[in-house]
Formats: sequence, structure tokens, C-alpha cells
Amino acid sequence: MASDWSRGSLTVVGTGIMLGAHITAEAEAHIRQADVVFYVVTDEATAFWLRSLNPRARSLAPHYADGKRCLDTYGEMTATILAAVRGGQQVCAVFYGHPGVFVLPAHAAIRQARAEGYPAVMCPGISAEDCLFADLGVDPGRSGCQSFEATDFLIRRRRFDPYAALMLWQVGLVGELHKRPRYDVRRGLAVLVEVLCEHYAAGHTVVIYEAARDAAQSPSIRRLPLADLPAAPAPPNATLYVPPRGDAPVDPAMLARLGIDARDLVRRW
Repeated sequence: MASDWSRGSLTVVGTGIMLGAHITAEAEAHIRQADVVFYVVTDEATAFWLRSLNPRARSLAPHYADGKRCLDTYGEMTATILAAVRGGQQVCAVFYGHPGVFVLPAHAAIRQARAEGYPAVMCPGISAEDCLFADLGVDPGRSGCQSFEATDFLIRRRRFDPYAALMLWQVGLVGELHKRPRYDVRRGLAVLVEVLCEHYAAGHTVVIYEAARDAAQSPSIRRLPLADLPAAPAPPNATLYVPPRGDAPVDPAMLARLGIDARDLVRRW
């Protein structure tokens, strides 16, 4: 049966990180105009603000439960969103930060909606990565930048360049695949340190970072030696920033092939 393009649709937007300050005009307009809004945010203040924009806003948080597999939770969220789209409603799904960064149900819902013939789009938003670049003064164009989810980084033995900046997301949940209330992250952090010490010195300074969530807060920036990481457990949504261990060596043969004078590299940076 053909889908009703005149009604059912899906738009996925992000709130950004800082309440009220990071959301785009585009995202806010979609929230206001939607027939129904589903949201996943990290605090009640943001939830209250979303309901003030659209009284038909509903939280997807009830799908979470202690001990429940994350994939099951995300599957239920996706199903809830799609049911409203199939019901002919203009649906706006709102997620914390950038809606496409570590938001499995956002991507899953868009793919499924499109597969069934419904219009579905995602609007960009401000992510924790954007805030990190600003707060830590990191230019990803300087040394390059690598980004991995912390548990995925370990279990897939990801290859990476220690001469480029490394960001590990959700480092406070490394090794955790379920929502367990008493999860001890120190075991996972110890394994992470062991792996990273194959490439960095134990005293290499790393940063546990959390972006500020409102204008009254400052970002949380904790610098510490890599070896001390297990003793300073990170909050669940914290990002571990590992600076480059130095400048990557330059290939003289490649400079010659490209016609680049090595002295120009120094002037450039």
C-alpha cells in the first residue's frame, strides 16, 4: 500500500549541548510545527523547555530500564517513532546534542521511514565534539582527528595514529553494554590504559572532558597522566581526549613529488 506523503513524515533534530543556546532556528521551527514530538534529553529542564515549545512533546525515556539491553531500548524507540509516522503525523524526534552522533534510533528511524516511502530528514546540531574543539583549543585540521566509541575502540582493536588527536566517546561506560546501576568502570579503564600505553607514555597527559550544559556552568576539563585514568573514573557521557604524542614525521620523497619546500610546513603552522 502506498504511503501518505501528504501527512506522515519524520524530521530528526538536536538540542545541542547547552540548553536553549545551541539549538538552531531550523530545529526549533520543526519542534513547534510538529503534530507530535518525541524526545530523549539528559535533564528535566530541557524536557520542560521542549514541552513549552510544543505541548504534544513526549519523552522516550520510559523505554530505558535497568539491566535492559541498549539495542532493545533503541529498537522500541524506533518503533514508537515509526508508529506515529505511519499514522499520518508530522513527527519531530529530538535528541540531545547532534542528532546523528551516537544516536542509533535516529538513524534507524530515518532509514526505516525512507524505506517505507515517507519523507525523512535530519537537521545538524552542535555536538560535544564541537564544544571540545572550542573549549580545549583543538584544531582538527592541525594534526588530524580520530573519533571512536570507547568500548568499540577496544573490542575491535581499532587501528589509529598516535600522532593525530584521539577522542574516545562515552569513556565512562567503557566495557558496559547494559544499563546497570552499579557498573564499576575502573576495570574497563584499566584495560583502556593498557592498550593506550602501547602507543603513549604512561605520563602522557590526557583530558576527561564534559561540555557545559547551561550558561551558568563551565565545561569540566580534567587533565591527568594516562596511567592515572582508572583512579579518576569518568562520568558516563564524558569524552577522553588524547593529544598527539608529537608531530608526525614527514616523508621527504612525498614532499619532492608534490613540489613542497619543507620550510613552508613550518610557516604554515
